[in-house]
Amino acid sequence: MRFRDSYQVFQDAGAEVIGVSSDSVQSHQQFAAKYNLPFTLLSDSENQVRKLYGVPATLWVMPGRVTYVIDQEGIVRQVFDSMLNFKAHVEESLKILKAHSVQG
Repeated sequence: MRFRDSYQVFQDAGAEVIGVSSDSVQSHQQFAAKYNLPFTLLSDSENQVRKLYGVPATLWVMPGRVTYVIDQEGIVRQVFDSMLNFKAHVEESLKILKAHSVQG
């Protein structure tokens, strides 16, 4: 729940957090309610968004865990790909936000 716990820091930096997975809308609603998520979860049941961004499958079965930092002009400023190092996704994203202010 690292993005949830750091959500205000992202907001303060002018950033928005959106989670994307192939889970159903109902599953997302239940997950968001259970963990009190303040950000949007996007249901990508046909993996269209994941394909557009080239998110690889892990072990050729499970979709990977990738974090993208995209500025307000649509420029991808950072791609962080790690299935196991969840903490680093938040830390690296915040680091790049500080280096490239997304506030415009």
